[in-house]
Amino acid sequence: MKRFNVFAIVIFIAVLGATLFFGYRFLTHKKLRSNTIERTLAMIKPDAVRAKNTGKIIDRIEQEGYTIIDMKKVTLDREPAERLYQHLKKESYFAGLIDFITSGPVVVLILEKMNAIADWRDLIGEGNPKKARQDTLRHQFGTDIRHNAVHGSSSPEEAVREIKLFFADRIKA
Repeated sequence: MKRFNVFAIVIFIAVLGATLFFGYRFLTHKKLRSNTIERTLAMIKPDAVRAKNTGKIIDRIEQEGYTIIDMKKVTLDREPAERLYQHLKKESYFAGLIDFITSGPVVVLILEKMNAIADWRDLIGEGNPKKARQDTLRHQFGTDIRHNAVHGSSSPEEAVREIKLFFADRIKA
């Protein structure tokens, strides 16, 4: 009888621990993350620059614990814009996206912190600002699915590729 009780208690604690851990991740919209320092590309898009929200977005970036490694304001030509969004080339909205992203200056940044890529994706929110969580940059500063204020790398490989587009000297071969 005692063995059964000890076994039942161990199972109960394991299930409770897993429920609390994964439940917390689910309730806070956080993904499981590794504990590594990463770099990611962030971009403040033309709509947010025009609306004079650059400083507010940069302040939020710093408040969230990111280190800004490098930053510059540029106006993209079509060719680098098409390389940035090459994974969307077959989409019907590709031409409109390129027209938009080249319509005015953008601010590109290299951000660094523990789990930078996943955390940045969480902070920017869903592509459609109307569906994004209220605490996200896209909800706060975006107006629609195209004019959604910010861009972020979606994976470590994309982060390296995108950083190379804007900061070739920051990537070691």
